[in-house]
Amino acid sequence: MSNYYGPELERKFCQIGDQVELGANATISGYASLFGEVDQGGDVVRAGAYGGSLARLKASGTGVKLLWQHDPAQPIGVWDEVREDARGLYVKGRLLTETRQGFEAAALIEAGAIDGLSIGYRTVKAERDAKGRRHLAELELWEVSLVTFPMLSEARVGAKADSPLTTSAQDLAGVFRTLRHTLSAG
Repeated sequence: MSNYYGPELERKFCQIGDQVELGANATISGYASLFGEVDQGGDVVRAGAYGGSLARLKASGTGVKLLWQHDPAQPIGVWDEVREDARGLYVKGRLLTETRQGFEAAALIEAGAIDGLSIGYRTVKAERDAKGRRHLAELELWEVSLVTFPMLSEARVGAKADSPLTTSAQDLAGVFRTLRHTLSAG
């Protein structure tokens, strides 16, 4: 897959601490990034790192994209709220289950097959410490994706019991059989 963002875009599977919740009407919320945590790449995001980017996005009337596996050809929903607080980067949005990929993403989260979040960003300002860790002071946030393999074991998505999606294994298997048949016929 080509990188439409250009050579400077970075992708980071983020430690989210709390689980992201899948609620009624396929809403999701949680932390896409936590401040002060060292990830497997040796990076630490500083408090306030997203502030400038979020302000510019708001001023331009655009938003952070909700993608499937960082693929720009597969938007799967919308982030209705993206903000910094004392803990990190909080996101709240909706999976668009009217689309095939949005429906599949919701079903996969509900079944526990997809359980990670990752961000796509450009580094604007960073410094290295004596241990070689990068301290990210300013980032240009492009997207927050649902992903199969998060970098950290703590970066997991959870599902609430009150989700409108089916939860039985038989119903879920039937959905995937139907989708597989539809895709092979097309």
